[in-house]
Amino acid sequence: MSTGTLYGVGLGPGDPELVTVKAARLIGAAGVIAYHSARHGRSIARGVAAPYLSGTAIEEPLVYPLTVETTDHPGGYAGAIADFYADAAARLAVHLDAGRDVVLLCEGDPLFYGSYLHMHKRLADRYRTEVVPGVTSLSAAAAVTGRPLVEGEEILTVLPGTLPAEVLTERLAGAGPAAVLKLGRTFEKVRKALTDAGRLDEAIYVERATWPTGRVAALSEVDPDSVPYFSLALLPSSAGPVRQPESPAPSGTGEVVVVGLGPGGRGWLTPEAQEAIAGADDLVGYQPYLDRVPPNPRQRRHPSDNRVEAERAAHALALAAAGARVAVVSSGDPGVFAMASAVFEAAAEPRFGAIPVRVVPGVSAAQAVAARVGAPLGHDFCTVSLSDRLKPWEVIAERLSAAAAADFVIAIYNPASRSRRHQLVAAKELLLAHRSPDTPVVLGRDVGGAAESVTVLPLGSLDPSTVDMRCLLIVGSSRTRVVERADGSRSVFTPRHYPAS
Repeated sequence: MSTGTLYGVGLGPGDPELVTVKAARLIGAAGVIAYHSARHGRSIARGVAAPYLSGTAIEEPLVYPLTVETTDHPGGYAGAIADFYADAAARLAVHLDAGRDVVLLCEGDPLFYGSYLHMHKRLADRYRTEVVPGVTSLSAAAAVTGRPLVEGEEILTVLPGTLPAEVLTERLAGAGPAAVLKLGRTFEKVRKALTDAGRLDEAIYVERATWPTGRVAALSEVDPDSVPYFSLALLPSSAGPVRQPESPAPSGTGEVVVVGLGPGGRGWLTPEAQEAIAGADDLVGYQPYLDRVPPNPRQRRHPSDNRVEAERAAHALALAAAGARVAVVSSGDPGVFAMASAVFEAAAEPRFGAIPVRVVPGVSAAQAVAARVGAPLGHDFCTVSLSDRLKPWEVIAERLSAAAAADFVIAIYNPASRSRRHQLVAAKELLLAHRSPDTPVVLGRDVGGAAESVTVLPLGSLDPSTVDMRCLLIVGSSRTRVVERADGSRSVFTPRHYPAS
């Protein structure tokens, strides 16, 4: 059997309409589509190619084991990445050996700082290869700034921002057009090199050229904390005026998207949630939740206190009515004791009846705590909030007793606060009326955050004084089990089978 062909397909700088006709044809006909992605699972390359995917191809995501963080790999960062590329090449070789063509997607141009290069070097000597060029980030940057890269006999210098500072300064000191790629974490070093070279005033900052969320600005005015990897510094030809786009005005077709951030860090954020946040003009939310979203100078932020859900929802809808794309951010899942209900309640008012509202789900706190110990939510379960701010304690007690009597696993939200201590004491007594003191309880605090801790203990040993608003409790059913593992850890699970009555 003859082997397949490896196609390195350039997708251009980000706008799907800048994908070439040939690239679109190959993507649509591919038997195997491969693409790189970060550990969160979102692939920029796949996102650009999405309009051209057939839906029937085998997909091979090549997930980087790390980006810039440290590793315990014996070879360090370089060793870990080398092993990853070797493994990725081996995975693609299996398809090629089986006679399947492989289309490897690559942002920009495959042979211009492209991720495809690493597979090409490992596979091109054994298999047929074909490279489909794409529009480079440099061409896109020139287009969105309205400035030529070079003209006449000018020489263009292209530098990666990862070079040592002194090398950057030396290369930038000469006159002539230049571009520095791969900014992100290198931005401050690059800005200093431009300053030392006496060229900072010439430099134009271009972020995500041709993307809807793209940005062009004088580099000297850019906040270093807002700079992503997909950005560059451009020192164009001296011909022509600099065209700086104004901040986009509201489009007149506003919407509200209620976005779940998950319970902790960026790793809990879904690709859909990332895209919703990136596409927003305005961000609305409780201050600590907004603080979890990296600042973007293009966006307006509207923080508020935790006890003004109705006002926050109405504010978001009013912004959307004026034409803004609004993201209301919420911890965990927005539909679980969070902002989605408040937004839809406000949207039911006639004045907001025409505003589109949608929800982007997130990982809930109950899911996160459960996952840390195993599968305590493996059978029927319910969730109950102990907060009596919006419902009377009598209702909470009645529901808690009914759930305990019905032998549900119970996830308890908002168990206690500084001013609300008696509810958990009373809840424990209600639970013990129906559950054994040996019933497993999972106590998760700040799961996904820097102060995360997870404890498994018997219900009878639960000390309410150790619980606060950062905690979530999962109280097991009569079937929930705790298993000691060989490594000394403990797993908690609720079997899916249940004895017949």
